[in-house]
Amino acid sequence: MTDRDEFRAWVEGALYDAEFALHNGDAAPRRALWSRNEPVSVLGAWRNAHGQQEIDELFISLGASFSDCTSYTFDLQAFDVVGDMAYTAGLEHTSASVDGQPRTYTLRATQVYRREAGQWRVAHRHGDTVND
Repeated sequence: MTDRDEFRAWVEGALYDAEFALHNGDAAPRRALWSRNEPVSVLGAWRNAHGQQEIDELFISLGASFSDCTSYTFDLQAFDVVGDMAYTAGLEHTSASVDGQPRTYTLRATQVYRREAGQWRVAHRHGDTVND
């Protein structure tokens, strides 16, 4: 199995599971996959964060906002692995409650990853809404 194959399997497994959990109100699996090394950042659809403290605050807030996820899919459109760096770009399609209100939306999401001690960790995320 190549680095690309292993990375894609991780994206479609552990990363997918963490995102689904977040949309059900559990931010811990997402946080576990994020780097604890600086720099880390989020340019988010609803809120930005830079550095460990702001990332923790953001994920706690998101976990408190989301619940009742009925559907989450990630349409991976592009990805690559070069040494200990990787990226993904795609569309996230979500149906979940946000602050108790059912919502369905699509985000364009690009993430950057670092391999740290043999494990992939997210270092940066950019997400914005798709206007249909």
